[in-house]
Amino acid sequence: METASFIGISRNRLATDGTGVTTLAAFWGCTLSCHYCLNPQSLKDTSSIRILSAEELYHLVKIDELYFLATCGGITFGGGEPCLYPDFIKEFRYYCGEEWNITIETSLNIPLNNIKTLLSIVNYYIVDIKEINNDIYKRYTGKDNFLPINNLKWLINKGKSDNIRVRVPLIPNFNSKKDTEKTVLALKDMGLKEIEVFSYTLKKEIS
Repeated sequence: METASFIGISRNRLATDGTGVTTLAAFWGCTLSCHYCLNPQSLKDTSSIRILSAEELYHLVKIDELYFLATCGGITFGGGEPCLYPDFIKEFRYYCGEEWNITIETSLNIPLNNIKTLLSIVNYYIVDIKEINNDIYKRYTGKDNFLPINNLKWLINKGKSDNIRVRVPLIPNFNSKKDTEKTVLALKDMGLKEIEVFSYTLKKEIS
């Protein structure tokens, strides 16, 4: 029985985390240390962490199954980094069956074997690629971007390009509009079509 730690579960989300009505289940734990982390609780040891088995999570979220089936929705795994838990997600698929859509929100900065485990399980990928420029990426996240770029190309080669939405942020003090344009162009050259450019809005910028 697979178990995992969660920082939150949010129901009845519409067209924000995948198709139709979704429930977002956010894992604890991440491979990156982003300066402007949107979910810093995923990196901290906190009493709010909830440990669940795949079966327990299924029974918690199946209350909305009617909405999932009616809208082609399902569950979205975020975090943190959901690809750190491929066996948990695989077991969850066993409980929910094939009719639910499973979406993951991921940086793809994880070993390729994790992606391989999830290939036949995940319907949609929302990829936070951040930057094609490795120097900017590394300064912002603390890691190189070679792994996520190669993982993204691997998914495209496996015929998943139509199931991938890439999010490219304009990050204060780290990249520029020109940088994001270069990233978008590189992603289009890979064959990706669904690319979302957005700006981080900060209450207080950190230099």
